[in-house]
Amino acid sequence: MQRFHEKVVIVTGAGSGMGEATARRFSEEGANVVLVDYHAENVNRVAAELPPERTMVQVVDVSQSFAVNAMVSMTVAKFGKLDVIVNNAGVHEAGEPTEISDERWQKVMDTDAGGVFFGCRAAIPHLEKTRGVIINTASVSGTGGDWGMSPYNAAKGAVVNLTRALALDLGKKGIRVNSVCPSLTRTGMTEEMLKDEALIAKFKERIPLGRICEPEEVAAVIAFLASDDASFITGANIAVDGGVSASNGQPAQG
Repeated sequence: MQRFHEKVVIVTGAGSGMGEATARRFSEEGANVVLVDYHAENVNRVAAELPPERTMVQVVDVSQSFAVNAMVSMTVAKFGKLDVIVNNAGVHEAGEPTEISDERWQKVMDTDAGGVFFGCRAAIPHLEKTRGVIINTASVSGTGGDWGMSPYNAAKGAVVNLTRALALDLGKKGIRVNSVCPSLTRTGMTEEMLKDEALIAKFKERIPLGRICEPEEVAAVIAFLASDDASFITGANIAVDGGVSASNGQPAQG
């Protein structure tokens, strides 16, 4: 299936986890893919396994608006256009609210919320020309609260409502805006958590499907939302959570 033949797609946080799986999925479906990550070693490892003529790497800190602007400009300079941006890069800080320093709070907000906004803003003029698509990675942690995760919850909640707001603003420009809201997913961010068998067993009890999510499952939903198969979907925050939202259970980090 080549739904993205000759399309140009930016994926941030493409050096691992959901971003890596998403970049691979778009490449498999024929896209020219720009892999963006803060960690050069990680993103270059992924890029080395993709077709070089359709792959571009950019090492970017998405919390810096000037860097995001340059990222989008360099993408268009190389490929001539932009069809899809997937704002996926994120960081995580956990702890009791009184333990969260100003610096830790700001780091999460600048990256997880600010980075998404900067990516959307920089992409809009180019997506208007192609009637393109924005996909943001939010989380079920942005639709309900978790214990000990207040900065992450706040940032992902911002992404959820930003997605709705941008869909209203950009629909008239022909740009669709959606987000995915994963639950507990096997990524680098959750690597240490997944080693705690007792904790994971408790998470699984709250997930109706009884297991954690794989990054390829999130990538599949992102690809669907970016495709013409989802041509009348905008402003949606799609739960990829094994039924957590339906059960009204405690959100599990995505």
